[in-house]
Parts: sequence; structure tokens; C-alpha cells
Amino acid sequence: MNHVEFVRRGPGAFPSSAAAASPPRVVPLTEPAGAMDKLVECVPNFSEGRDQEVIEAIAEAIRRTPGCRLLDVDPGESSHRTVYTFVAPPSAAVEGALNAARVAFQKIDMRRHRGEHPRLGALDVCPFVPVRGVTVPECVRCAEEFSERLAEELHVPVYLYGEAARKDDRKALPSIRAGEYEKLGDKLKDPAWAPDYGPATLVPSWGATVAGTRKFLVAFNINVLGTKEQAHRIALNLREQGRGPSQPGRLRCVQAIGWYLEEQDLAQVSTNILDHEVTPMHEVYEEVCKDAKELCVAAVGSQVVGLVPLQALLTSAAFYIKRDHLFVLEEENKIRLVVNRLGLDSISPFNAKERIIEYMTGALEGGPLSSLPLHRFISSVGSRSPAPGGGSVAAAVASMGAALGSMVGLMTYGKRQFEEVDEVVRRATAPLHEAMGLLSLAVDADACAFNRYMAALKLPRGTEKERKRRNEEVQAALAEAVAVPLSVAERVDDAWPFMLELAAHGNYACRSDVQVGVKALELGVEGAYYNVLINLPDIHSESFKTKVREKMERLLARARENSAHILDVVSSREPSSLA
Repeated sequence: MNHVEFVRRGPGAFPSSAAAASPPRVVPLTEPAGAMDKLVECVPNFSEGRDQEVIEAIAEAIRRTPGCRLLDVDPGESSHRTVYTFVAPPSAAVEGALNAARVAFQKIDMRRHRGEHPRLGALDVCPFVPVRGVTVPECVRCAEEFSERLAEELHVPVYLYGEAARKDDRKALPSIRAGEYEKLGDKLKDPAWAPDYGPATLVPSWGATVAGTRKFLVAFNINVLGTKEQAHRIALNLREQGRGPSQPGRLRCVQAIGWYLEEQDLAQVSTNILDHEVTPMHEVYEEVCKDAKELCVAAVGSQVVGLVPLQALLTSAAFYIKRDHLFVLEEENKIRLVVNRLGLDSISPFNAKERIIEYMTGALEGGPLSSLPLHRFISSVGSRSPAPGGGSVAAAVASMGAALGSMVGLMTYGKRQFEEVDEVVRRATAPLHEAMGLLSLAVDADACAFNRYMAALKLPRGTEKERKRRNEEVQAALAEAVAVPLSVAERVDDAWPFMLELAAHGNYACRSDVQVGVKALELGVEGAYYNVLINLPDIHSESFKTKVREKMERLLARARENSAHILDVVSSREPSSLA
């Protein structure tokens, strides 16, 4: 069942500020056709969740829009609402949303609409979210162009919210949606609630649309074996707005209501997590479980509506790993753990490849260097292009060194003959597995830093102002080009104690893997050293150059010393030790 961007039912207080002046015309967005280096996520919510013909017609309108990739369609019968998720370059995202709205205008009549989910119109809300290579201001432009064109073509009222809002009291969607469709006619008569685009008159079959820009939102619903009233009581306890200004809820950046799913015969605490870094998914779930227990009802799993950011799941995995004293390293298994602990497959299967936004968008075309097959990465290095170059290769080699350490740990841990060193190996393996992933990110970061430097060199310098801006950008790019390899060396420096533990206590049959891993880490630091040195001379700050050079020389000296020591430890071990 879906739940995206809602407010509780019932009338709201209408601010009395004067209506905004007519908005300026929006300059249409343009970019090269198929420019998939720029991606916007668009998540239009339509007030139809039961008629499959209408649901599919809207989906098809998005699919046939050039440049649009429909990732998810999530209809809800009780909510009578369908959430569509698609990604596209900015201009294509606007076209896809407009095409979907045109179909909805012909097929949805709000005068006959009844459902559990709060709503204001046939296309209730249409957020544009930055995904890749797109800024928040660019997404605001998407929302503005979409709103202007929708209002002009269909003659319907449109409000802007979130980062696109032009008034403070319209930033939060609940403020705009207060009173819902049933009170919209009266609301439009109030000059304080004149729409940002379109007529201030009710279009009975359509209602009104809200468009805007926001961060990734996690629509997360927790199942409760109780009544709608009990679920809503829990929601009031938890949501940030609580029961009102005098009774705020416990969880920041969380909206929530309680409802009942007739088709599932259970209640849900239906939440929107507006910022999963502030309030993570597991905290919402555990708090619902706590309140449900106090009401003598059971929380039995949950569901995610639409797509979810990978980091939201990994954050919850880290919580359960620490709480339950688990040893889980692989990303795939961390996701399995979260699915199990939160019961994300309680209503329908949770397919990570189809529900995690990074997995879906990463498969569009191409991908970052670190995601390329090995032969393609090597070919990229060997091509007539300066990036990826030595910095990326140094990071890749260091990452493989840490990976070999992680492998040795996993080839030791959990085996009966090595039980006596389980604690040591467990303590050493997890940091190396983490370093493996972080070092691989530097492969792309180094190439990006080089590309930023080259772009800065091409900036105009005809005027004093242009020369100043170009110089500032060149210096910033050089600082980044130094910071990336320096971070590689620092990450390797943190890894030496754990490689030493595995050299002394790991599976003796893997000693060559330790040896290769150690030399790969040392080479990674040496490569980082050379990449720092080549970028330092053009940096203006002498104190910065001295500080970085001295630090890099210390890291290189320690790398050589640690490498030699660990190799000696491996060579001194007897074949009988942990064979």
C-alpha cells in the first residue's frame, strides 16, 4: 500500500498573507538528447489505485516519453492511489510528468474519488528529486516549468512546495493539502491560498496539483495487528508534528497517519521519512513496535512504497549488526538482514534490484569507473585519455590490497580449526572490508578531480573578474586533486594494524594472499605519493604545500616500514600454525 507525502484529514488553518504576484515565465529546460549523465527522479502520485486500465495508461504515457525510464508503479487499493517512479534528464522528466497528467485528466474524476490516503487532486503531488549530476535549483526549474505548462494547458490550479515553494507556509506539503479535495473550493476563494500557477477556481474533476523539489523520501509503512484507531494513535505519538504545537511527536522529519488495509485485513502506521539521515528506518520501526506493545497489539513487518536509497538500508543494517553482535560484511547480506529485521517482504517480495534507487539507475547506461568490468577499466586506463590515470590506478590497487585482506579474514573466520582466533579475525576483517569499498570510491574521485582541473583551465580569462574566478576554480581543483590521493594513503595507513593481525593469525594457506595484499597497499600509497607531488607545485599556498608534502612523506615511510614488517611476520610463521 502506498503512502507518499500526506497530511491528516480535516480542515487546516489558512494563513492570511496576501496572494503572490503572477510568477515570471519559466525558461524551458534544454540539454542534449539522451544526456543520462544528468538524472532527475520524478515521483508523481495519482488518485487512482483500483482501475488497472487507468493505472497502466498513465504508466504507458511515461514509458513512451523519450528519455524516461519508468522504475516502479505501486498501486494501493485502500489508499486509492498509485505512486509512479521514473528517472530522466531534466527536460524529459518534465515531459514525462506532463504526458502522465494529460492521461489522468481524461480518465480520473475526483468527484467520485474516495480512499484512505489524503489527497488534493487527480495528480496529487509531483516532486522532482536530484539523482545524478543535477542540482536542487535545476530540479526547482523542473517543478516550475512543469507547473506553468500544466496550468496553461489544462487550466488547473497548481501549488509549489518544498525547495520550490515561494512562501514559507507552503514549504510543507501538509500545509497545502490541509482540508483536502473536499475543502479545496473554499480554500481557493481565500486570496492567501491563490495558486502559484493557474486559476484560483475549482476544477471539480481535477482538484489541484502540488509540485516541487525535495530530498529522497522514504515511504515506509509498518503493519499492526490492531485497529485503524490504534495505528493512528501510534502515528500521533511518533510523527514530528504530534498532536499539535503543544504535543509534538518523538521522531524528527517523520510524517505519519494510521489507516486500515481492507485487502490485507490489517492496520498500518504509514510514514514518510523526510530525511533518513536524521531518523533512520529502523528507529521508526522499533518505535512503532514499542508503542504497539504498550497497546497490546503486534507490529508484524513493514513495506517500502516505491524506491529506497541504498544508504537508508545500510544504516539500519549497521544498527542491527551492532545491537545483535553480528558479523555481516557483504552488502547483499546486509540488505537481507534489514529485510528480515524490518519484515520488508511481509506484504510483497522485496527485490533489492528493483527497489533500491542506486541499483535501478546504475543499470541505465554505463556507470562509474569502479563499476566497470575489469577488462573495460583496464582498457579505459590504456586509452588515449589522461583520465583514468595513475591516481585512479593507485586507488584501485590499494582497494584490491584491502580486498585480499578481507578475503583472508573470511577464509579464516567461522572455520572450526581456527576457532581460537575468531575474535581477532572478526575484529580485523570488518575494517578491511570497509576500506576496500572506500578505496574503490577514490578510483572515480581521482578521475573527477582531474576533469574538474581541466575544466577550470578552460574557463575564460578576458576580464579581471574572469581571471579571478578561473584562478579560484583552478586552485580548488588542485586542492581536490591532492586531497583524493592523500585520502587513499590515509585510508591505507589505518589498514596496516589489521593486515598485521591477519598476517599473524590468518589461515596459513592464504599467506601469499596476505603478501600480495600488503604489497598492493604499499604500491597504492606510493602511487598516491607521486600523484600528490605532481599537483603540489601549482598550488599557491606554501604552508599548505609544506604540510601536505610532510604528511605524505610520513605516510609513505610508514607504508614501506609496515609492509616490510608484515612480510617478515608471514615469512616467520611455521607451516603448522593455523594450517
